Amino acid sequence: MISGPRREGDYPDREVDCQEAMEPGFQAIVDCMLEAGWARGEVMRALRRLIAADNMTQKENAKVEADLAIARAMLRAGKAL
Repeated sequence: MISGPRREGDYPDREVDCQEAMEPGFQAIVDCMLEAGWARGEVMRALRRLIAADNMTQKENAKVEADLAIARAMLRAGKAL
């Protein structure tokens, strides 16, 4: 079971709490990868690439959402795209 934040909203050490909640799952993933025959360096590089890909996806999704919001506003205003 993953622990949630100690309380709602921002608070000191919230990121530390998140890291501590994530650590057992992270270690389990790393251990499974090592047991499957992957080297620790490969696993860490793959995790960094996954994080980078997720960041890029989030940025692209935000851009698409912004473009859609503009298009919807223009349509409501009766303006051509």
